[in-house]
Amino acid sequence: MKFYRPLSAIKALTFDLDDTLYDNHPVIRRTALESHAALQAYHPALRSVTPQDYQRLRDDLLLREPEIYHDVSEWRRRSVELAMLNAGLSAAEATAGAAEVMDVFHHWRSQVEMPEETHQTLKALAEKVPLVAITNGNASPEKMGIAAYFRFTLRAGPDGRAKPWQDMYQLAAQRLAIAPQHILHVGDDLTTDVAGALRGGLQACWINLRQGNLMHIPDARLLPHVEISRLASLTSLL
Repeated sequence: MKFYRPLSAIKALTFDLDDTLYDNHPVIRRTALESHAALQAYHPALRSVTPQDYQRLRDDLLLREPEIYHDVSEWRRRSVELAMLNAGLSAAEATAGAAEVMDVFHHWRSQVEMPEETHQTLKALAEKVPLVAITNGNASPEKMGIAAYFRFTLRAGPDGRAKPWQDMYQLAAQRLAIAPQHILHVGDDLTTDVAGALRGGLQACWINLRQGNLMHIPDARLLPHVEISRLASLTSLL
C-alpha cells in the first residue's frame, strides 16, 4: 500500500466493477464469441456477418452519434439492429432480433469467476460503511452474486455520462447524503476511476493488479490518494 495524498475520514466507498473486483478479460472474450454467434444464427441472411463487419457498424454509429458512447448497452443493441437491417430484415424483425441477441450478451457478460477475496473484502467493508458500484459497463452485480454488498449500482447511460465525467460520482454522493471528500472511489483505471473521482471531489484509490509503475504510465494524469495491489488491503483503511 502506497499513500500519495492525505486521506480524510472514509464514510463510504464506491467501486468500479470490471478489472477491479474480478478479471474481466476472459469474460469479454467469451461474451463476444457467444453474442456474435447468436447474431449469425438469428437469420440465414446474417450468417456471413463477420466480427469486423459488426465492429465497422459500431464505429460508424459512434461517429454519427458520439453521445451513444455513454450507454454501451444501447450502443451494442443499436449496432446489432443495424446489422440486421443491413441484411434485409424488416424493422420489426431487427428490433426483435436485437433484443434476442442482447439477452444472450447479458447472460454471458455476467458469467464471472468472482474471487473469494472479493466476497470477503466487500462483506467486511459493507459492515462498516455503505458501498456503491459505479460502472461504465453492463455487467450485473445481481447476476454475479455481489449485489447484496452494495446500497445501489450506478450505470453510465441511465445514470449519467460515463466516467471520467463526474455525473455518477456526484449522484452517488447525493444519494448517500455524504460529502464527496469523505467517499473513497476504488478502481483500476487511472483516467476513468482516479482522475474522474478526483475531479468529482472524491478521494481515489488505484488498485494496481498488474504491477504497473505509477510514475511511468502515460495516463497517470492525477495522483490517487492511495495505491493498493490487492483488494483486501482496503479493510485496513477503515
